[in-house]
Amino acid sequence: MVKETIEMFLNSILVVITDLAAGLLGNASFRRHFHLLLSTLLLFGPLLNLWVSHYSVFAKRTHFLYRVFLRSGWGWTCIFVGSFVFILSFSVRRSLTLSLRHLSRLAVASGLWLGFRKLLCLLENATGSCYEPLSSTLDLASGTNGDQPLLLLREGATKEACVRSGMLWRGYEVSEDALPLCLCCLLLAEETAVFGPYLSLGGPSIAPLRILFLFCVLLLGLWVFLLLCLLDYFPQFPTPLLGGALGCLSWRVLYQGWYRLGPSWYCPGRPGVGLLSTRSKQDETSEALCETNANEIN
Repeated sequence: MVKETIEMFLNSILVVITDLAAGLLGNASFRRHFHLLLSTLLLFGPLLNLWVSHYSVFAKRTHFLYRVFLRSGWGWTCIFVGSFVFILSFSVRRSLTLSLRHLSRLAVASGLWLGFRKLLCLLENATGSCYEPLSSTLDLASGTNGDQPLLLLREGATKEACVRSGMLWRGYEVSEDALPLCLCCLLLAEETAVFGPYLSLGGPSIAPLRILFLFCVLLLGLWVFLLLCLLDYFPQFPTPLLGGALGCLSWRVLYQGWYRLGPSWYCPGRPGVGLLSTRSKQDETSEALCETNANEIN
């Protein structure tokens, strides 16, 4: 009896929290202005560096959140969002093909992210150079101070090989942290926004689906928090701005452009297409059949 009471209490809390989050993420105003919020963070977030404490735990790149989540942020996003999208779509239609079509949006975004990483790597290697500091003995012999040590230019090296050798790389860089964080935030906001209308239409809200949705919401909050930490504690203007601009541009091209063409062999469609609309059509068809049967009986 006590166990059942606790389970009912926890389930009630889960329902209330997920309903509130679904209402917020499904709000048209939130979806319309969320990218503006990220743009504001990218523009004015570095100004907070004047007030934050540089002795904070978040001022160290070795912090737990940076090591565990930031370096594998895209993987975490694909795991939770992919699970949520698959269970949501399969619970509505019981169609593996439809579920895979909705999952293909993650595959497209992943391919785009990998392409950006390769392109940015080529850009850095083409525009940068590797510098090797002179030995301390030569510095002492020449009488130079330690404020501006002499550097030797090493041509023909890649950034990866240069950093691995313990040398310094200087070149044109785009933040590889701001780009995936912005893209992950916008992707999470788009893919989870359908949960509110789904609940409004009376879709089966099983506990695992609500838990996955809650994890996606927490992940969205974590990515926004990490983006703010990077802008505050590691300001490197304008590289985060360029990375965030690429992330927002990717979202604009995919979700506000290509996916609006509708589901087809070359387009996976927008989130919720074939799920919410199909469900409402099936309900109308069922009601029409019931009315027809009732008229025939009378």
